[in-house]
Amino acid sequence: MLIENPAYRRDFFIFNSMSPTQKGIVFTIIGAICFSAKAIFVKLAYNSHDVSDITLLTLRYVFALPVFVIIAVLRYRQGKIEAMSSKSWLMLILAALMGYYLASWFDFSGLKYIPASIERVILFTYPTLVVIFSWLFFKKKISKKTIYALIICYIGILIIAIEPRFFSGDNFALGATLIFLSSVTYALYLVFSGELSQKLGSVNANSLGMIFSSIFVFLHMGLLSDESIRGLPLSIYGYGFAIAIISTVIPTFLMMEGIKLLGANRASIIGSIGPVSTILMGYIFLGERLTVQELGGSVLIMTGVYLIGE
Repeated sequence: MLIENPAYRRDFFIFNSMSPTQKGIVFTIIGAICFSAKAIFVKLAYNSHDVSDITLLTLRYVFALPVFVIIAVLRYRQGKIEAMSSKSWLMLILAALMGYYLASWFDFSGLKYIPASIERVILFTYPTLVVIFSWLFFKKKISKKTIYALIICYIGILIIAIEPRFFSGDNFALGATLIFLSSVTYALYLVFSGELSQKLGSVNANSLGMIFSSIFVFLHMGLLSDESIRGLPLSIYGYGFAIAIISTVIPTFLMMEGIKLLGANRASIIGSIGPVSTILMGYIFLGERLTVQELGGSVLIMTGVYLIGE
């Protein structure tokens, strides 16, 4: 006879009794923390074995791809994925190239050289880049408040950049540049994929985008790398699985649900917990420490992004 767990029923009831706003906040916080954990898993993998960025990125898609394929097939059978024009297919392929493949590759490459805490802070500049690119390409006006937020954000970046260890150590500046390129490519993806998400829906666009991005990653691995994902230590497969499921699949849908319940602006503000959680996880699991200068710059960057999303 199945015995019900009273604690489980109580916890489920508490969650079920939450308002849509409260649920959105919970989804967004958990999603942001899971996304931020990616940098921790990547650094742990690099520290445990001499594995390349593209090998680790390939493992991410090996484990994540089946989930997105299943979702795409189910939605197609349910009639939720309609026929697409050649323009939509082209936009989808370009989005997969920019927002999933290149952004991820730059990110994984940069993490070889800089702490996870700095990676997350630099990567978190993408909302400011979205504002700038929207102004450059679509002539969207920038309010005075947003200009002040941009100034605050990039002062924070400058403070981090003039920290002595930025130009000392092993390729620290290179790592920071690669992470910033990841932020740039992701921002470009967001700017140009807005129309695509409206046409296809966020779940369809994300699932199909991940499928196409996996093709780019597998081609990269097969044509440009002489490494193999076979015969790796078990721990590397474990980190690859964690990156795929905990830091890709789960947060993708949690964040989408959070945005649906809260709206993009409120969700982005709550999502600013991401860099903070990475800093804490970096301290706990990697022994990373921010200098006072880096911490001050990080606070300014997060403040600027908060003001943009407000």
